Amino acid sequence: MSSENTENFEYTGNMLDRVLVLEMVRVTEAAAVAASSWIGRGDEKAADAAAVEAMRMAFNDLYMDGTVVIGEGERDEAPMLYIGEKVGGAPGKGPKIDIALDPLEGTTITAKAGPNSLAVLAAAEEGCLLNAPDVYMDKIACGPGYSPDIVNLDKSVTENVTAVAQEKGVKPSDIIVCVLDRPRHDKIIAELREIGCGIVLIPDGDVAGVIATTNPETTIDIYMGSGGAPEGVLAAAALRCVGGQFKGRLLFRNDDERGRARKWGIEDLDKIYDLTELAKGDCIFAATGVTDGSLLSGVKKLRGGVMTTDSVVMRSSSGTVRWVKGEHKIK
Repeated sequence: MSSENTENFEYTGNMLDRVLVLEMVRVTEAAAVAASSWIGRGDEKAADAAAVEAMRMAFNDLYMDGTVVIGEGERDEAPMLYIGEKVGGAPGKGPKIDIALDPLEGTTITAKAGPNSLAVLAAAEEGCLLNAPDVYMDKIACGPGYSPDIVNLDKSVTENVTAVAQEKGVKPSDIIVCVLDRPRHDKIIAELREIGCGIVLIPDGDVAGVIATTNPETTIDIYMGSGGAPEGVLAAAALRCVGGQFKGRLLFRNDDERGRARKWGIEDLDKIYDLTELAKGDCIFAATGVTDGSLLSGVKKLRGGVMTTDSVVMRSSSGTVRWVKGEHKIK
């Protein structure tokens, strides 16, 4: 993987575009390649540690003054790019960029060689990404083309499914819903079964699950259920770029988590966040596949010390989506 020498480079407005769009793919590529060495080897923490360190090093090759506003690993005591950490090779000189990231979204997936493991990040101008604590978030999402607020967390499962079905012109039983396969979702799954919906149960990787609602080829209409709040912000940034709707509400299990939210300036603990409240302004989403999935292919090791990567990078202001195929000679 290559890097650029940015020594003595003076920042101009045009540099912001290059950093936020094209250079961010290098960061997710680095994390994905590093994590790929641990696919199927049963060691979640080693896979996560490899991705974290590779992502940190790749960030520091870029000419920017970056701050991690959403890190990873706090809840699971995994290695972290922690909230507040400064990244980038030009502190105090380069463009000020806020970063939300998950170097390995799907650590268990990677350890077990399952589908849809990704290295993901979102980037935006300073102050444009919700500084969400590492707690859980209740989420619901759908793809583009529906009336505003077609889905909402204040509605029941049946009401949300029925509303989408009516606008789509189908029966509620024709709707496909993606849900994380967790015991906490048993009531959601039971209600969906009563309606007769198709359910796509995924073992992990709810960023990919949310994005799947925007791709007609997946046939998934709605994503619902709870997962990590950092992943909610990442998914919201992606939907800002490609269209769709997302609602999120932070979930707190104890006073420690409520205190953590207040520490980051969140006072209304019951607030339902809309897409633009989670990721506003001009934002970028980048992802590279670690294992094969519905969004991206995973890292492949070829003969001759070559590895291939499959990535996507999106920008909200232009609506541009770039699919990037990479070949990397590994020393």
